[in-house]
Amino acid sequence: MSVATPSISRLQLVGLGTPVLLIALLAMVVIPLPAWMLDLLFTFNIALSLIVMLMVVYTSRPLDFSIFPTVLLVTTLLRLALNVASTRVVLLNGHQGSDAAGRVIESFGEFVIGGNYAVGLVVFTILVIINFVVITKGAGRVSEVSARFTLDSIPGKQMAIDADLNAGIITADEAKRRREEVAREADFYGSMDGASKFVRGDAIAGILILLINLIGGIVIGTMTHGMALADAAGNYALLTIGDGLVAQIPALILSTATAVIVTRASSREDMGEQVRRQVLGSPRALATVAGIVGVLGLVPGMPSFVFIVLAGFFGGLAYVLKRQASAGPAPEATAQPAESASSSADRELSWEDVPPVDLIGLELGYRLIPLVDQKQGATLLGRIKGVRRKLSQELGFLIHPVHIRDNLELAPNAYRFSLHGVPVGEGEIQPDMELAINPGRVYGTVQGQPTREPAFGMEAVWIEPSKREEAQALGYTVVDPATVIATHLSRVLKTHAHELLGHDEAQQLLDLLAKSHPKLVESLVPKSLELNVVLKVLQNLLQEEVAVRDMRTIAETLVHHAARTQDPDALTAAARVALGRAIVQSIAGSRAEIPLLALDPSLEQLLAKSLATHGQTLEPGLAERLGQSVREAVAKLEASGDPAILVVAPELRPWLSRWLRPGLDALHVLAYTEIPDNRAVRIVATIGRDDTASSGLPAPRTNQQTPEPNGKTLMREG
Repeated sequence: MSVATPSISRLQLVGLGTPVLLIALLAMVVIPLPAWMLDLLFTFNIALSLIVMLMVVYTSRPLDFSIFPTVLLVTTLLRLALNVASTRVVLLNGHQGSDAAGRVIESFGEFVIGGNYAVGLVVFTILVIINFVVITKGAGRVSEVSARFTLDSIPGKQMAIDADLNAGIITADEAKRRREEVAREADFYGSMDGASKFVRGDAIAGILILLINLIGGIVIGTMTHGMALADAAGNYALLTIGDGLVAQIPALILSTATAVIVTRASSREDMGEQVRRQVLGSPRALATVAGIVGVLGLVPGMPSFVFIVLAGFFGGLAYVLKRQASAGPAPEATAQPAESASSSADRELSWEDVPPVDLIGLELGYRLIPLVDQKQGATLLGRIKGVRRKLSQELGFLIHPVHIRDNLELAPNAYRFSLHGVPVGEGEIQPDMELAINPGRVYGTVQGQPTREPAFGMEAVWIEPSKREEAQALGYTVVDPATVIATHLSRVLKTHAHELLGHDEAQQLLDLLAKSHPKLVESLVPKSLELNVVLKVLQNLLQEEVAVRDMRTIAETLVHHAARTQDPDALTAAARVALGRAIVQSIAGSRAEIPLLALDPSLEQLLAKSLATHGQTLEPGLAERLGQSVREAVAKLEASGDPAILVVAPELRPWLSRWLRPGLDALHVLAYTEIPDNRAVRIVATIGRDDTASSGLPAPRTNQQTPEPNGKTLMREG
C-alpha cells in the first residue's frame, strides 16, 4: 500500500515570498554580507525603486496600486538593512581600499562625485535637503490632508450610495462594490498618511548613518589600522559618501513616487495621458511661450542659439497640436459615434425607452435632504427600514423598498409619498424642530407653531428641541422630524397594503406555504381556485387591515368553500370568519369584555331591504343621520379609550364597511359570525330608531338584552 505525499502548490510557494523577504531583511542586519552580495542588493534596490516609480506613473487611479504603502515600507526596510550591512563592511574593511565595500559603492564614490569627497559631501547634502525638506515634507502634508478629507467625506459618499440604491439607480451588487471601494479609499489614504512618515524617517536616518560612518571610519582607520588622518579621512569619506548616495538615490525616487501618488486625482488615464491632454493640450499656451522665449533670445548678451532653438521647438509643437485639433478625430473614430447618434435618433422606440414606475416612492424638498445624510447623523433611512420590517411582520408579506429622491418642485420643507407613481400622501415638516403631538389630554400649552400631525391629523405644535422636556411634562408626545415621516409612511403603507400585493407576492406566499404544507397548496391552486381569485381575496383582507400571516387558515378556508362559490367577496367573508379570533385579538387585545356597537334590528332589516332593492344605495337623509350617529358613538368610545367595533349582519358588513370606514379610521365593522364564541362581549350602544317608517334616528338605546342572529345573548349597556 502506498501513501500519497502532499505536494506544495505554486500558490503556496508564491505566498511564502513576502515572509521570506521580511526574514531576509532582518537577517541582513545581523549576518555579514560579502562585497559581491552588496553589489547585487544595491543594484536590486535601485531597480526596485524604478519599478515602483513607473508603476505609479502608469497607474490610472491611486486605488489601483493600493499595496503601495506596504511596498514603501518593505523598500524602506530593505534600504535601511543595506545601510547597516554596508556600514559593517565599510568599517571592517575600509582600510583595504575604495573597493572594500563592493564595486557599486566605489563607482558612485569615484564616477558620480569625481573621486572628491568634498564634492560628494556637498552633493549628498543637497540630495538629502531636496528629499527631506521638499519632497518628503510636501508628500507628508498632502497625505495628511488627503486622509483627513477622505475620512470626512465617507458619510456623504455612503449616503449618496444609499440614495442611489433607494432610487433604483444602482443595484445591490453595485452598491456593495461602491461601498467596498469607499472603504478601500479610506484605508489607502489612511495608510499613506502613516507611510509618508517612513520616508521622512528614512531621510533622517540617512544623515545620521553618513555622520556615524564618517566619524567612525576616521577613528577606526587612525586608531586601529594606523592610517594617517588625511588618508583615513579621504578613504572612509569616499566609501561613506558613495554608500550614502547609493542609498539616497532610491530613497529620492521613492519619495517622488509617494508625492506623485498622493497628488494624483482619480482618473481612468495614466499620468502620461493626463500630461499630454492637460499640459500639452493648449496650442495657444505653447505658442505664447515660444514667442516669449524667442524675444528673450534676441536680447543682447543672452545665448541666442539656445533660446531660438527652444522657441522653434515650442512653436512647431503648438502648430502641430493646432492642426490636429482643427482636423478633428480620425474618420474611423468619428464613424461609430455618428452612427450611434444617428441610430439613437432614428431607431424605433422599444420597451427599454419606457422607465419603470416606482412601486413606493418618497420625494423630499431640498431642505429635507439632510434627513437622509448619515454624515449629519440622520436616521430617516434606518426608520424607513424599520417601518418596512415591522409592516412585513404584521401584514404577512414583504414590503417593497422605498425609492427616495429629491424634488425641486416641492416646497423646501415638504415631502410626498407615491404608490405606482401616483401621490397618496404628503406633508410639511420643520427639519430643525420637533413635533409635540397632543394625544388628547394635556395639562397646558407649549409655545411653538401650531399644526396637524400628518399621519392621523392630531393637533400638534412644532417646538424648539430645547423645549422637549417641557412639552413632555405637559403630556405631549414629542417626536423628531424623521419619526414624523416614518409614522406617516407606515400609515400610508398600511392603508394601501392591498395595492402592494400583486401576483408575484401572492405566488411567493403560496410557495412559502408549500414548503410546510405542499398538499394544501396543491389542492388550492390551480385545482380549486385560480391564482387571481386567491390574490383578490388576499387584497380584500388587506384592504380592511386584516393580516395575511395565517396563510394556512386562509388556504384551508378557500379550499373548503371553493366547491360552493368562486366569488372573491364570498370567499373573503368566509376567510374573515375563519380568521375571526385573530381579527378581534388585533382590535381589542386581551380585554375581558369586548365593547361593541350594534344596529337596531329594525334598522338592519331596513338596510337589508334597501340593499336588496336598490343596490348599494341609501336615502340621503337617512344615510347622513346614520353616519352622524355612528360618528358620535365612535367619538365616545375613543374618549373612553375603548376600540370602536360595529357588529352587523354578515350580508351588511362589506357594504357598511366600505361606506363608513373611509371617514372613520378608528371604526371596525365586523359580522356577528366573526365574533369568537369564547370572548365575552358587551353592547355599549345600539344605533337605530323605534319607528322604521320615520325619517329620524333617535339616540342609542341602552340596557337591553336581545338575542342576536348568531344565537348569542349580548348584554347591552350604555
